[in-house]
Amino acid sequence: MTLTHQDEDVRRALRALTDARASVRLKAALAVGTTPDDRFVDPLVERCAVEPEFFVRDMLTWALTRHPEGLTLPRVLVELDSERPQARSQALHTLSKIGDRRAWPAITHAHLTDPDDEVARAAWRTAVLLVPEGEEPALAAVLAGRLGRGDRETQLSLSRALTGLGDVILPALETAAGHPDPRVRAHALATRRILRDPDTGFEYAIEEAKRVVALDGAPGEGD
Repeated sequence: MTLTHQDEDVRRALRALTDARASVRLKAALAVGTTPDDRFVDPLVERCAVEPEFFVRDMLTWALTRHPEGLTLPRVLVELDSERPQARSQALHTLSKIGDRRAWPAITHAHLTDPDDEVARAAWRTAVLLVPEGEEPALAAVLAGRLGRGDRETQLSLSRALTGLGDVILPALETAAGHPDPRVRAHALATRRILRDPDTGFEYAIEEAKRVVALDGAPGEGD
């Protein structure tokens, strides 16, 4: 069987996606997104799961969004159950860029509470973007249950996700503000401060909240 010029271009692009040089992989992802072809969808998704460079992964996601949703959405959803944390996190990131609310049921409690911080952060961002009207309070409750988790970057991501839901998060923050763990209380107070004043920097908000918590002591202390 004789290969057409187009077939050879596809093969060349697919080989370049796995090149040892990140610059070559980046150019290949850009080329694949510029000239979409259905045959690229599976290789793009597969590469997302193993690509070590963030900027290349972002280009891979962009390339996927250039293909028909009817092809990309089902294939990306499969990756949410992958054993590879990177496959899960990049699939969630890609869903946020596709922006199709039909993906909402596939974002589960397990994703929102994933032990891998990258997966959890991607799930929080994507859930806030895709949550259907009326389900925001339930999502807020799940997210608030993660307050105090992780390093400063993870806590910042969670605060951004929560404040993206608006005032609906206030009851959940009020509950968290009475938590016995001072990290949880401080994170709740900082998030509430940012909701009220979006111009407040997270570092300032969290340090101020930690001082308040330290002065107040544990809930119920001295009763």
